[in-house]
Amino acid sequence: MMKRKVAFVRISVFSLVIASVFLCFKKTDTKPVIIAYVGGFRGLIQTDSIDVKRLSHINYAFVDIKDNRAWLHNESTDTINLRKLNELKKQNPDLKILISVGGWTWSKNFSDAALTDTSTKNFALSAVAIVAKYHLDGVDIDWEYPGMQGDSNVYRPEDKQHYTLLFKDLREGLNSLSKIAHKQYFVTTAVGGSQDYIEHTEMDKVQLYTDFINVMSYDYADGSDSISGHHTNLFTSSGDANQYSADRSIRAFLAAGVPTKKLVMGIAFYGKGWQMQSADNNGLYRKALKPARGGGFTRLKDSLINKNGFVRYWDTAASAPYLFNAEQKIFISYDDEESVKNKCNYVKQYHLAGAMFWEYNDDKKEYLLKTIANEFNYTK
Repeated sequence: MMKRKVAFVRISVFSLVIASVFLCFKKTDTKPVIIAYVGGFRGLIQTDSIDVKRLSHINYAFVDIKDNRAWLHNESTDTINLRKLNELKKQNPDLKILISVGGWTWSKNFSDAALTDTSTKNFALSAVAIVAKYHLDGVDIDWEYPGMQGDSNVYRPEDKQHYTLLFKDLREGLNSLSKIAHKQYFVTTAVGGSQDYIEHTEMDKVQLYTDFINVMSYDYADGSDSISGHHTNLFTSSGDANQYSADRSIRAFLAAGVPTKKLVMGIAFYGKGWQMQSADNNGLYRKALKPARGGGFTRLKDSLINKNGFVRYWDTAASAPYLFNAEQKIFISYDDEESVKNKCNYVKQYHLAGAMFWEYNDDKKEYLLKTIANEFNYTK
């Protein structure tokens, strides 16, 4: 889930009937979920630093694919990480641990793994086997992206239907394991926030087999773009009719047939940077020259926000902050406590399933996690 860039196609205006679906779900006493993506691809995880009482789920990122099967790419450290993550349930018995398969780099073999009935079943069984072996709670699929190239991936038009069948087989496999282990297992997926993603999938069918649809409502803009912009804004604010936003993504998945109770909003624990051509408009929506360092939120808050020449600005329409250093002409888009609080309020207002974030390591001091947990009434 490192880099995601997919062209956004303009979403048509919803009818009042579709828009009103947001409000038709009765409020329950169930707290929204807080799903943390925790990166094991770097090696050993310091699990003792994870604030487990402020989380409902941990998605272990990532499990790779080899020979059409789920594969622990770094088995020597993956096995230790999974064991130690599972031990965190001693502190929070309600915590769920899932393996997340794929990601930006390791989605290259998804299309092959889901190509035939046999390969799909073998993949599903291999993922279920990992869950069973390490006493985990489910599987998250982060295929970036079905029917699209992603990071130089193999892809096919048939991915659209095969993506659905992958979840069907996963659900059936975990249901069979559930009868043996007498516990609930989760099937979830991380999805791109664009209309392109929706058009290359069958989300109305996929949602039948999944518990949560984790919308990656970030990386909407990137330092490689020629024009700067918000990368994780809640609403749109520019004159560009195709501008991304979390709200637009959520509404698109709603229109595609995913119920609000399964939609999880993504929050970025990191910033994206641009080297700007000029200081005009404090860098927002202006010509950029090349990428610049953004970094995790702990770094941004402790070293850059209203420090060292960086000034924090707020785009009210987008409900998004940004930083600009006029002397260095560096623009940074990111989430902070204010924007995260607004996203949490959106989740509660429209009765979404909750929030997820990429990635735990980017905010070691937990500035943003504490904000989410406070908004969702997670108490230590």
